[in-house]
Amino acid sequence: MTAIRQMTYQPVGHGGSAVETMTFGRLRELNDGGTQRADFHVLAVVDAGRGAVTVDFRAHPLRERSAVWIAPGAVHRWDGIEGVAGHIVLFVPTAPVTRATRALAASPDLVVHRTVPDADWPFVEAARDHLLLETSAPPSDTATELPGILLSALIARLCPPHGEARSMNPVFGLFRASVEAHFREHHDAGYYALALGYAPRTLSRAVHRATGRTAKAYLVDRLVLEAKRLLAHERMTAAGCATALGFPDASNFSVFFRNATGLRPGAWQSAATVP
Repeated sequence: MTAIRQMTYQPVGHGGSAVETMTFGRLRELNDGGTQRADFHVLAVVDAGRGAVTVDFRAHPLRERSAVWIAPGAVHRWDGIEGVAGHIVLFVPTAPVTRATRALAASPDLVVHRTVPDADWPFVEAARDHLLLETSAPPSDTATELPGILLSALIARLCPPHGEARSMNPVFGLFRASVEAHFREHHDAGYYALALGYAPRTLSRAVHRATGRTAKAYLVDRLVLEAKRLLAHERMTAAGCATALGFPDASNFSVFFRNATGLRPGAWQSAATVP
């Protein structure tokens, strides 16, 4: 696994394992209080204590028997974790081995925070502890699927909410995957309708049923999210964002961003990066 710029911790387990773990104590040693952005999943399970994590500019509480799942690419920051106890699982998107858990890991709109019901906690704890035991085993020359299997068991026991209605809408699923692959180059919802073989109205109805937004609005929201990530984490200028996101120039990008958020990119960046 490879950390992206400004990431203050890196997976450092056995031979580049696809699944690795650390304690909150280790995270405290490595955390510098700044924003982080990883190209792997970060799944935290909290045993005790209170703190917070901000993921894509929204704060989530860390409390006893809660879990936080941060997807690759999300900008996040840990706050007030001095008294938090628990573990963090780091894994690449292909690490889960079951169809259902791989589909969850591939979703670009995972629900970040969940409080684990009391009745579910013993199963979550047992699945987590078994995974910790396996990942702490001495390195072996023989490849094993056990970490992926145990990770899948933990994910299944956490039962993270993921918009079940969305997973039942194949048109939206295709659209969502296509947007993730091409939103930097194609900003017109009509492109996706043509590429997927649907009439624009059919596509927009399917997206609206799944998300409550039109296809165009969904695409705008995805562009805005990525722009905010680049402005806050990469400290990019409007010109840099325009280049990264496929806009003709900085002026064009600034108008788009202001129309979507009510603020110019520089003003939003200043507000978002205040220590």
